[in-house]
Amino acid sequence: MRDLLIVGIVLAALPFALRHTWMAVMLWTWISVMNPHRLAYGFAATAPIAAVAAGAALLSLVITRDKLRMAWSPPVVALLLFMLWVCLTTLFAVNLDGSSSRLNDVLKIQLMTFVALMALHERKHIEVFVWVIMLSVGYYAFKGGFFTIMTGGAHRVWGPPGGFFEDNNAFAVAVIMVIPLMNYLRLVASSQWLRRGLVVLMLLAAAAALGTQSRGGLVAISAMAMVFWYRSDRKFAAAVVIMIVAVALISFMPGSWEARMSTMQNYEQDASASQRLEAWRTAINIANSRVTGLGFSMYDWATAAIYAPPEVSKIRAAHSIFFAVLGEHGYIGLFLFVLIWWLTFRVAAQTRKQAANRPEAAWVHTLAGMCQVSLVGYLVGGAFLSLSYFDVPYNIMVILVVSQRWLNEHPAQETPAGFSSVQPSQATLPANTTQQVLT
Repeated sequence: MRDLLIVGIVLAALPFALRHTWMAVMLWTWISVMNPHRLAYGFAATAPIAAVAAGAALLSLVITRDKLRMAWSPPVVALLLFMLWVCLTTLFAVNLDGSSSRLNDVLKIQLMTFVALMALHERKHIEVFVWVIMLSVGYYAFKGGFFTIMTGGAHRVWGPPGGFFEDNNAFAVAVIMVIPLMNYLRLVASSQWLRRGLVVLMLLAAAAALGTQSRGGLVAISAMAMVFWYRSDRKFAAAVVIMIVAVALISFMPGSWEARMSTMQNYEQDASASQRLEAWRTAINIANSRVTGLGFSMYDWATAAIYAPPEVSKIRAAHSIFFAVLGEHGYIGLFLFVLIWWLTFRVAAQTRKQAANRPEAAWVHTLAGMCQVSLVGYLVGGAFLSLSYFDVPYNIMVILVVSQRWLNEHPAQETPAGFSSVQPSQATLPANTTQQVLT
């Protein structure tokens, strides 16, 4: 039944995807991030559904009558340079076959990133894109949070099989990244019931993140909470709300969770932390020896024998978005990777500044701020796990770039004489949200 439902949804969406590229982007994003076909047990589980969605998106570029224009923003240029460098480093990879296969997967994701940059122009496009991303991860966050509550946090929460965030640590970061998107949708929602439902979903997502028992996830959600507090206009009230939620969730977790989190204070004695440090030292040794790094598929005994510390026999993963890129693509690759996110943060800051005194652009101001919070969760949490090519952070970059383009394509209108200026938070957001602490 699941197989028929998933295939039926895809087939029903294809005509619209072929006609409108932005709809094809939504279909691809849903399949790529959520992997709904992996929830089936029959023919749909192995069907090339993602390839069908990607093919529809590329074909729609030719036949659509919608406006298509690339947003050549600085982070987009940096992303293009990074991908060109990655293609070059793959030519010099120690495992050419394995690296080429991995490169193929990464290029598919980034190709669709560029298609999204071309296709998303209107507010409707952007907000539907936010909904698709949020629900694709939020579905698992809801299940994980409910499971954590029902079991008292006694069992570790894992992500869906077959996707980027199957691992518990990756799942924690993915969930943490969509919490700010949930908050944005809550702030702009006109329905009181929808706002309440999103609050519940945010709490369940936080519970799911803690239920993964990921120490990196705890660091990421702590950093994100600090940014939430910093962005609040009512810092005392925000601090009280954050502390109440944190205490309630943490007190609910079992002693095994507290014991695992406490190992961060004694990382030298923890095997997992030691393996991370060994992998990071190996990545540095590789980058010092090879300008192009070793390529994607470098995690084996041969790499450890040459570049790892003497006591290490095998490197399984870099356990860091930064050290993964460093070992795979060298210092140039790491520089371009960091440049992407630095420029993305800069776009977010510029967008917030541009929209600050424009009532009709209050939604952009709020969205850009929440995207910054989301990226903080990714960069802090990602420092401890390998999610360098995960779709969602690049999707957030797309949101910021096309939102800034929307501002540029819709210049501010002068306030008519005799009318007073309205603050952004009061213009397009629900009336009661101006009193919220997380605006």
